[in-house]
Amino acid sequence: MEAINQPRPFAWCPLTPKGVAAFASATFGRLWLVQLIVALGTGGICAWLLSSTSFPIIAAAIERLPQEGEINNGRLTWTADSPQLLAEGRSLAIAVDLDHSAQTRSPAHVQAEFGLGDLRFYSLFGFVQWNYPHAQSFPFNYRELKPWFGAWAPILLAITVFATILWLLFSWTALSTLYCVVAWLLALYANRELTLRGGWRLSGAALMPGALVMAAALAFYGFAQLDLIRLGAAFALHFLLGWVYLVLGVLACPVIPESAVPKKNPFTTPAPPSAPSTPAEPGEISRPNPFRPSDG
Repeated sequence: MEAINQPRPFAWCPLTPKGVAAFASATFGRLWLVQLIVALGTGGICAWLLSSTSFPIIAAAIERLPQEGEINNGRLTWTADSPQLLAEGRSLAIAVDLDHSAQTRSPAHVQAEFGLGDLRFYSLFGFVQWNYPHAQSFPFNYRELKPWFGAWAPILLAITVFATILWLLFSWTALSTLYCVVAWLLALYANRELTLRGGWRLSGAALMPGALVMAAALAFYGFAQLDLIRLGAAFALHFLLGWVYLVLGVLACPVIPESAVPKKNPFTTPAPPSAPSTPAEPGEISRPNPFRPSDG
């Protein structure tokens, strides 16, 4: 049985239950440093995924746009043939179908289809629709979009990395705040040494294995080793891994020694001391109390 004052393990790799439990006694800075490294790697994978799967399709679609065209007053001005599939790949397809006649459906995982008054994104899960704004106008031609996309592509990738890092850090903070109470209660019933603050750090570390699995799944998807369904399964699995590592991490915390556990029940009140019996007066016959058990 481990002693309560035993030196703590060094927290650096939350990939094992003991590695997750080590963050319960680490500093917040140590946890945030590890989370920042994981978030930075995940943001880089997301940016690489966009640049390798989506941006080439967007560039190819711009090459096939007419010289004139725009989205103005909530309507698309289109001078070429419709429906028309501009470009497609394994992950993304871009088409123009003014009437959404379903004649340009692609086997791509996501298809962006520009209609007369809206933009629709089709996928395995259905479609979402975005109506063109009436108060703004956007160019929809080769002459203007070609230089615009060439200048903004690196900036969009940098924004992707930065937004991914911010979103992951925010979501991990929110989930740790919810999970820490569960971790603390589990440690209480499992007789493990864990404070509420330590449970917050342990919960944040328990989310890292699932995040790494999701980052690996995105990388495999980019290399065409996973389809959209398996990517969705990996997304669900990375939440489950967070709970698994949370439970295993709590159970890997040091056991509270029996000497530190109070023997008495703190929720019961001690019985009041009984009043001492007074000796009988001379000449008075002492009668035994029938409600008091005899010593014999």
